[in-house]
Amino acid sequence: MKKVLITGSNGLLGQKLTELLLPRTSVEILATSRGENKLAEILPSLPFRSMDVTDKAQVEKVVSEFRPTHIIHTAAMTNVDQCESDREGALKLNRDAVQYLVDACEKYNVHLIHVSTDFIFDGENGPYDEEAAANPVNFYGETKLMAEEIVKKARCKWAILRTVLVFGVAHDYGRTNIVLWVRDSLQAGKVIKVVNDQFRTPTLAEDLAMGCWLAVEHDAEGIFNISGKEMLTPYDMAMQVAEYFALNKSLIDKADASTFTQPAKRPPRTGFDISKAEKQLGYQPHSFMEGIRMVAEQA
Repeated sequence: MKKVLITGSNGLLGQKLTELLLPRTSVEILATSRGENKLAEILPSLPFRSMDVTDKAQVEKVVSEFRPTHIIHTAAMTNVDQCESDREGALKLNRDAVQYLVDACEKYNVHLIHVSTDFIFDGENGPYDEEAAANPVNFYGETKLMAEEIVKKARCKWAILRTVLVFGVAHDYGRTNIVLWVRDSLQAGKVIKVVNDQFRTPTLAEDLAMGCWLAVEHDAEGIFNISGKEMLTPYDMAMQVAEYFALNKSLIDKADASTFTQPAKRPPRTGFDISKAEKQLGYQPHSFMEGIRMVAEQA
């Protein structure tokens, strides 16, 4: 019996993981997040405990009482610009929390599945495989790289799952995603400027959740790239969204990254080679168009 503790269960990936794992009889799960359970109404049978991953004592207490076989760590400060302005907060959540989880995993012999990001790379020569050298261009990427270094030194079983531009629909969640933003803007007749000089392999949240579960199921160790397969610019993505919903493509203007003033620098070309996850974990992501369909059905 796998006993899986999920951190950040109120977030997009956390919600998809709980929805994926709760129905499985071979798994016992414990959802944890800071504050109250946002899924209480839609998943009333979900076992939940409030846990702040930046509080070492809380992490120790919850892990010692639940005694998981695996922890899937999804909680992070992922707002790239917020990480620039609140560096202390970013270090607390993206670095220190990982150390507290590693300490607990070592003590109670837990397998840690840690979610990381393409933003540990500078984006000069993507797509990247698992062996590529990291070189972050913003503080978010730096904190996530620090976390990877902590995990790699851990004296417990561990896997690092790196992902790219995750999109999907979450319950009671403030942030939108590129699919809904483009759909809603075009439906309202708004002209939108979309970047065409940044390249990514966008990842459907359901696919990333499945990747996390496959890592648990296979007791996978090491680094795995878990993303979509298609290398797309946000402009390409917007055009596919317009096509799917039969909306006016002429409202979509190409823009280059320099026209946007964002506090954090973005890597120009990331994206992943996912062949290792395909071969070793049996990971099979949806196409971006299939992802649009799934988002459309939920929103």
